Amino acid sequence: MNHLKKVFKTSERRACKVMDQSRSTQRYEGTKPTSDGALIKAIREIAMRLPRAGYRTVTRHLRRDGWQVNKKRVHRLWKQEGLRIPPKPARKKARGGSEGSTQLREAEAVDHVWSYDFIFDQTEDGGRLKWLPILDEYSRGLMSLEVARSMTAKDVVAQLEKLVEHRGAPQFIRSDNGPEFVAEAVRKWIKNRGFKTLFIAPGSPWQNAYSESFNSRFRDEFLNVELFASLLEAEVLGEEHRYRYNHPRPHSSLGDLTPAEFAGRCASPLRPPAFAPKHSDDSNPIKLS
Repeated sequence: MNHLKKVFKTSERRACKVMDQSRSTQRYEGTKPTSDGALIKAIREIAMRLPRAGYRTVTRHLRRDGWQVNKKRVHRLWKQEGLRIPPKPARKKARGGSEGSTQLREAEAVDHVWSYDFIFDQTEDGGRLKWLPILDEYSRGLMSLEVARSMTAKDVVAQLEKLVEHRGAPQFIRSDNGPEFVAEAVRKWIKNRGFKTLFIAPGSPWQNAYSESFNSRFRDEFLNVELFASLLEAEVLGEEHRYRYNHPRPHSSLGDLTPAEFAGRCASPLRPPAFAPKHSDDSNPIKLS
């Protein structure tokens, strides 16, 4: 009506007559019920107390508190106030199955199957430490032991890149369904490098037996013994532990050989660490090339 009045410079009466509208429609002003203020306040209090509650749950709580309301009214006020349930984060699809287990797909040679998993600990001040050991399942060798405050799929790719550049790509790499391992960036990089992933079934850690066995010993022999003052100290001590694990420490599953000795007999020696620390308990240390 305002458009007609402005363009044709006519009165409201004539414009309403032309459009067959009652003049009262131009004078109506909607008013909100005065009782909605208290109800909105009650809805907001419940929404703050129960952030995962929707309008139906809020309606039930209102009725228990003595309010005589129906869910349609609550829904209208719920939307009017812009309230909503925070969306749940999208979960990555589980990709594992029993065919990826150590029982059905066993390593047959050095660099045939690698496995990796995350282990968590903390520094003396309570800061988080996230460890990423990468194992060769056949030789039991600890090829890499990275630690950081946090790690993403990009960091996983960076560690794998270093190993592949030095040793070449394995045929398979085994892991659970952790988000960093099933991330598209990691799977795409692995595919481009020419090897395949073996994901164990969700909730089945026994299918990744070598990683789980290492994790247990790693926590018992190292994490539960050392107290890290800083991330740098964790990195240094972690590299020393990797040396001890690969060289002086014999493994019963390898006929009491060390992983380095066993891998050497398979004509595929383990990558030497960045340094070879001296150990007083090792009377005949293995020299690294």
